[in-house]
Amino acid sequence: MSQRNLFSSRLATVLTMIGVAVGLGNVWRFPYMMGKYGGSAFLFIYLLFTVLFALPALVGEMGLGRATRKGILGAFQEALGPGVGKAIGFLLLFTVTIASSYYVVVIANVLFTAGFAAVVGFSAESMDLFEGQLSNGYLQYGIVLGTLLICLLVLARGLRNGIEWVSKMFVPLFLGIILYLIVNAFSLEGARAQFMAFLRPDFGALSAKDIFAALGQAFYSLSLGGTFMVMYGSYIKSEETLPKLAIWTGIGDVGAALLAGLFIVPTVLVFGLDMTAGPQLIFVTLPHLFIEMPGGAWIGFLFMVVLAMVAVLSLIGALEAAIGTIVEIPWIKWNRKQVLIGMGVLQALLAFPSAMQPNLIGWLDLIFGSGMQVLGSALALIAFTWGIGRLRATKELISTNTFTESTFFFQWVKWVVPLVLFVVLIGYIYSSI
Repeated sequence: MSQRNLFSSRLATVLTMIGVAVGLGNVWRFPYMMGKYGGSAFLFIYLLFTVLFALPALVGEMGLGRATRKGILGAFQEALGPGVGKAIGFLLLFTVTIASSYYVVVIANVLFTAGFAAVVGFSAESMDLFEGQLSNGYLQYGIVLGTLLICLLVLARGLRNGIEWVSKMFVPLFLGIILYLIVNAFSLEGARAQFMAFLRPDFGALSAKDIFAALGQAFYSLSLGGTFMVMYGSYIKSEETLPKLAIWTGIGDVGAALLAGLFIVPTVLVFGLDMTAGPQLIFVTLPHLFIEMPGGAWIGFLFMVVLAMVAVLSLIGALEAAIGTIVEIPWIKWNRKQVLIGMGVLQALLAFPSAMQPNLIGWLDLIFGSGMQVLGSALALIAFTWGIGRLRATKELISTNTFTESTFFFQWVKWVVPLVLFVVLIGYIYSSI
């Protein structure tokens, strides 16, 4: 067996982990979730749940990958045996493959919106053209194929020259552009006053549904699910301390969500638009916002570029999780290049229905996105804490020299976090019925 490729440095590891964690869950999903489920009170509950549950789950998933040095299928087989482990591994491999096929369509929508802002610009006259072309399935499918090709070219360059390189370029660029957008947003008349009023939390108004939504967002935003982070965890050097790495990833991930909110919230409030618009906040509400804003076409273009960059990093992570797993399957005799081409063809075929019928995306995401993401993370933690053995798992978790502290953390990851994940899953199923 050839030696496994590892991340080249701590900085490269942190930037890559942040890049795959951020994705659409933070820049697209977080602002509308905050607007829809309790405003700033949602924000504080989300931060609490991230620290208590999501970050420990992230450590567990990375620990499973590093302890086994294998992809999704191999990691679960080693932890849970050839029967149960293989079944779970193939289920999660199937899940990440299907999720990638509709996720790339959403990215195509983002790229189209960025291109439209740059070439045509948002105006009252151009909105009919924008909405018509956004629903043009053949146009969106063409952008899907281009997006897939770019991601596959990155993956063909390998871990260090491909995944690391693009992460080290995109993550700092994301930070620079979003800071510019925030400065622009707060320069609008009344933005500071509106934003400060929004930040006054009303915890009494929070419902059980709002708290459940915050808990789900904490797991969703870190790309937990027993796939991405298990695979990337297998590339982490042995000397890296996983809890510290998880904290840095969490800071970058939460920071991206907050930065996106610092741009979207004040601008939406200043122009009197609906913060509770839900998933359509980006593709319906914001284009109308860009019409009203000074320099709106330029601002809209930059924001969509930022959104596309972080979305592409997550798509690269999803494709790597699938490709890296398939290459390790003994009875598949293809090399990495052949698997990469095969995955590209498969994704192109699977993405076609979602591009032609965008309503499919919401249905697919109910099953293969939020639902399976929570289940996959819970199964990964069970495999890590129950499957590979306490001593081996504790070795991955230890962040201090105090055995009592490391034992408490192990028990927390073993019992509390999976239980919370199953509660989230049950609540999610109940709310979706």
